[in-house]
Amino acid sequence: MPVSYNLMHTIDINCDLGEGFPFDNRLMPFISSANIACGFHAGDEDTIKRTIDLCLIDEVAIGAHPGFNDRVNFGRTNMQLTACELYDLFAEQIELMQRICRREGCLLHHVKPHGALYNMAAANAEMSYTIAAVIKELDASLIVYGLSNSHLITEAKKMGLQTASEVFADRTYQPDGTLTPRTNSLALINNTEDALAQSLQMVLEKTVRWRSCS
Repeated sequence: MPVSYNLMHTIDINCDLGEGFPFDNRLMPFISSANIACGFHAGDEDTIKRTIDLCLIDEVAIGAHPGFNDRVNFGRTNMQLTACELYDLFAEQIELMQRICRREGCLLHHVKPHGALYNMAAANAEMSYTIAAVIKELDASLIVYGLSNSHLITEAKKMGLQTASEVFADRTYQPDGTLTPRTNSLALINNTEDALAQSLQMVLEKTVRWRSCS
């Protein structure tokens, strides 16, 4: 007689926090890891400390969320940096997070690039190599969060780093697997049922539908 099994799926629900919005504390009970703004695209040492404290209360994994030094555009505008400039930009933000974590008596768990830096690295092997090199130099135990099937995941794995392949519940995808740019009116999924359906498809079927956004 055939036996059926109910398989338990466990996922990491991840959220960008510490960006100056007032609702971080209300999100904490619903997430398992947080990416905390490191003071360049948003936030400062005070918001980092407050967000870390919230993470500790709810046992949420603490991550660094380095972005371009561009508060005006919230780190969402592409910037062209040399490899050395990118290395220094990334290292400065991670080191700040590490110092504050040490003061708070906790450990940094992961690193996830923010905004335009995230999307550029996903499509650029050289940028991804530089980012992975920074992380390996500062703490090779840190997990690299990146877009699923992206260059960042590939380069981090080549360096022997742990990775977490990320998918989005509330973003639409293009045929090549990249996220639809936010400049497109169809980039975001604002309907809760649609976001839930996409999440379940990605978790259970390991696939995602792309939307025609022309």
